[in-house]
Amino acid sequence: MPISMRWPVFNQVRRRQELMDHMMQRLGVDVLTAIWADQGQAFVEARGRCRNCLHESECRNWLESSEALPLPPDFCPNTNFFRKCGLLGSYGLWRERRPAD
Repeated sequence: MPISMRWPVFNQVRRRQELMDHMMQRLGVDVLTAIWADQGQAFVEARGRCRNCLHESECRNWLESSEALPLPPDFCPNTNFFRKCGLLGSYGLWRERRPAD
């Protein structure tokens, strides 16, 4: 039996974490800023919100169809977190956009 059939919840969590990572990349959220926000607590809470989110398919569709936008979609439970960690957010205010490598 494939592991995906034995671990459906694990696979759901993994998919949602990948979506969160992709969303952060799309929105220009600096990973280190996100991880260090509120000494890591904000990131842990954001992961939890993503893990429990009921909008997985909407999120995937938005990521697949949208261009890079500065704001997350309205349905996202991590909208405030992403805004705070973005280029102009309160956690990331000191940063400047870095050129793509």
